[in-house]
Amino acid sequence: MSSAPAVRAVASSLAAPALELTGLRKHYPGQPEVRAVDGVDLRVESGEMFGLLGPNGAGKSTTVGMCTTRIRPTGGTACVTGLDVVADAARVKRRIGVVTQTNTLDRSLTLEENLRFHGRYFGWSARDSRARAAELLERFRLADRAGAFPDQISGGMAQRLQVARAIAHRPEVLFLDEPTAGLDPQSRIALWDLVRELRLDGLTVVLTTHYMEEADELCDRVAVIDHGRVLVCDAPETLKEVHGAGATVELTLDEPATDELLQRLGRLEDVTSVDVHDDRVRVMGGDHDGLLVRVVAAAGDAGVRDASLQGSTLEAVFINLTGRDLRE
Repeated sequence: MSSAPAVRAVASSLAAPALELTGLRKHYPGQPEVRAVDGVDLRVESGEMFGLLGPNGAGKSTTVGMCTTRIRPTGGTACVTGLDVVADAARVKRRIGVVTQTNTLDRSLTLEENLRFHGRYFGWSARDSRARAAELLERFRLADRAGAFPDQISGGMAQRLQVARAIAHRPEVLFLDEPTAGLDPQSRIALWDLVRELRLDGLTVVLTTHYMEEADELCDRVAVIDHGRVLVCDAPETLKEVHGAGATVELTLDEPATDELLQRLGRLEDVTSVDVHDDRVRVMGGDHDGLLVRVVAAAGDAGVRDASLQGSTLEAVFINLTGRDLRE
């Protein structure tokens, strides 16, 4: 006779994934050479925090747009909890929550009304919608501004309200498309904490971002995407171990880096790449031991204002896979 845990394990293995993409493509009419999404295959399990990491224009938002029924695929399939996003669009919409890059709050409604009317839109009773709105305002630390209008609150508060509204009807999968873009560091960290709490509800979260720290901090697995294709997909630690650099030194200099300096740094032992971003020089190497000392010594005549050493990053993974900066 099977035990209860064994029965649950079998049931879980037979359940449809939260999200499954097979050969998903999007080409826009009149631009056949522009492949916004070019044959993406992905599987996201229920309860997983999954990240799509890549630069602006990589195809992340277009992929999410197809998964959330807003963009019709050119080819391939996308299924949410086993439902095809094209054939079963109406039922898919009831199972997902979406936070887009743009603020879509109704500015003529108060914060409480934005949440309450969302519940009514999904068929909830007036009583249940009001109770859910009050619950979410408290949970997202917005209760004291319930009667305010969206243009009377900060950007961080507005983004928290958008997330609260997206989960108000209790969806199974939440899509967050660049949720912290434009937020200050404090608001970004506050939103990270709230997203982590959603895991306690058993919610599946699909996050798109071009912030490597965000993907590293929040996601169980990350798919690195560029030019509409998935390059690699795995846990952040595995990606950094297999595809990253052993260590990264960042230098802030008094003067702009010269070609001669970059070449000198590139010739150092164990250095795999050198690049410049804004006012910083980033040197990647295969080993921590002595790398910081060697890099600072080699750059001494350039006036080193600040230097830091860290282990491999997801940005190093992207650079090693594509030869260019994640933020370009």
